[in-house]
Amino acid sequence: MIIAAVDGMGGSIGAQIVILLRQALPEDVEIMALGTNALATSNMMKAKATRGATGENAIEYSINEADIIMGSLSIVVPNSMMGEVTPRIATAIASAGGRKILLPISNPPLEIIGTVKKPLQALIRDSIEIAREEMGLPVESEENNV
Repeated sequence: MIIAAVDGMGGSIGAQIVILLRQALPEDVEIMALGTNALATSNMMKAKATRGATGENAIEYSINEADIIMGSLSIVVPNSMMGEVTPRIATAIASAGGRKILLPISNPPLEIIGTVKKPLQALIRDSIEIAREEMGLPVESEENNV
């Protein structure tokens, strides 16, 4: 099982995803850090991603290896993250075969209707529970996530 954490800018959301994935999943799950820039990739690698790649071509090439793709909604919005998510990156991620588990947060002027506002950590935990279900692992009870 390969999970891709995709992020840009400083990579803080991606790093938080990697940290919580490491805590919630078996050690043999591979976590691939895909950053739009070197800082984002570096911070996800420091959070204990298995391997990483940086930039448009690396993301386009590597994203199809992922069974699950995690990140903010911005990773499928062209020109988001101050232009770091190029149209080619957004298209590659949106078109990839892996299941996309996207956090309902974005930095372009985009409103997502019908979502409940939650703290980032709660959103990441919710997304990890979806990944656990996808992998056939038991879902942790809400009590364990407090």
